[in-house]
Amino acid sequence: MFEHLKAQPQDKIMALMIAFREDTRDNKVDLGVGVYKDPTGNTPVMKAVKNAEKQLWEAETTKSYTALGGDPAFVKALSTLVLADSVDEARLAGAAQPGGTGAIHQAIELVKMANPGATIWLSAPTWPNHPSIIKHLGMKMAEYRYFDNDSRAVDFAGMMADLGNVTTGDVVLLHGCCHNPTGANLTTAEWEEVADFLVKKGALPLIDIAYQGFGDGLDADAEGTRIVCSTVPEALVAASCSKNFGVYRERTGLLLAVSPDEEKQKLAQQNLTHLNRQNFSFPPDHGARVVQMILTDPALRQEWETELEEVRTGMLRLRKSLADGLRQRTNSDNFDFIADHRGMFSRLGATPEQVEHMREKHGIYMVGDSRMNIAGLNDKTVDILADAIVDAGV
Repeated sequence: MFEHLKAQPQDKIMALMIAFREDTRDNKVDLGVGVYKDPTGNTPVMKAVKNAEKQLWEAETTKSYTALGGDPAFVKALSTLVLADSVDEARLAGAAQPGGTGAIHQAIELVKMANPGATIWLSAPTWPNHPSIIKHLGMKMAEYRYFDNDSRAVDFAGMMADLGNVTTGDVVLLHGCCHNPTGANLTTAEWEEVADFLVKKGALPLIDIAYQGFGDGLDADAEGTRIVCSTVPEALVAASCSKNFGVYRERTGLLLAVSPDEEKQKLAQQNLTHLNRQNFSFPPDHGARVVQMILTDPALRQEWETELEEVRTGMLRLRKSLADGLRQRTNSDNFDFIADHRGMFSRLGATPEQVEHMREKHGIYMVGDSRMNIAGLNDKTVDILADAIVDAGV
């Protein structure tokens, strides 16, 4: 039987991780994998997470199942973090998921159940797992322009022109903040225009918000998501806790469905729990419970928000340091966009050949499309990267 299976393409980021591990150079720099790293190169467990886990260890009395949709307290706590009071709670259905990836997969499955003929529109570029999941589930997809490789900013005019081809019932996938892989984000006014456009088109927004708190702050990063969800009659939101809580391996996420009324909300909730049952029955609980404890305990929440702010401002400082270093080396403002971008990633605009040159000569590992993980830098490696970028002629 297995001889009939087809070989699957290797994940480029996983391949990059392997190549980095096998590189014996001491000055190599990993800007590929999308995880936060501290100045020592470690991905630490946040203090609030550690303290919540200690409390949980003392208080937990059972490992029995939670509800099919996850613990309602977690669903409420995380949905409030993302949406605040922008949507009436009576319109919200939600189910815990195994990470943000699980939430995206479940969202596409829900769309397939409701409208199998829908086209799912993706930004060009987008996170590679988006098209991979859509293709795996046999759904149609199309691209809309998003990133201008010359200005390294959002091509909003191109985006809206391409979305003009969206038809009623289609799905438009949007990055809630800290766009992956470019780091270029929509403005408040642009979010408002997109929200109004979706209503006129009768299209369903699917918002992937995986980096809340990594850009301009918890509320500012959720602004676009809140604008859209408070404007449209229906929406899907896939939220991840991997980055902002640092619980990558705990696979903690949430899928929210915004419905036009209470009757549709109940129908959406039934279908969300049905999909959980079909795919994995009960969602993992440890990470979700830790997140819920942090969000609902004032002391833990303050500790978490303080540490998250240190992470955010640290990345902004690295961005400015790199942009300043490149300005000094090139005597131009061509790289100022790095300081303007937000989140973990920026797309440098280098060619695959230039990326390869930086890897071979300088030990700089970034994805072939020149997406670089700013959180992979530290004060010492900023200069190494700046020298490599100039040497490669980017």
